[in-house]
Amino acid sequence: MSMEPPALHISEADLTKDIRAILQRVQTGTEMIIERDARPVAVLRPIDPVHRKISECIALLPADPEPLEPPAWD
Repeated sequence: MSMEPPALHISEADLTKDIRAILQRVQTGTEMIIERDARPVAVLRPIDPVHRKISECIALLPADPEPLEPPAWD
């Protein structure tokens, strides 16, 4: 049995009325189906967070990074 909350259907008008509240619900896991004239046109769902190992992060660094120059203090 899935523990995901059910998708909510909202109209385009409701989306434009309070997009901040809609995005807050999406951020907490609710999927929203946006409808125009009672027909689904889009789905808003939370993105999956990116999880990387340290080794993957290091591999993304440039091979020869430019050295940092400390600021000149007066």
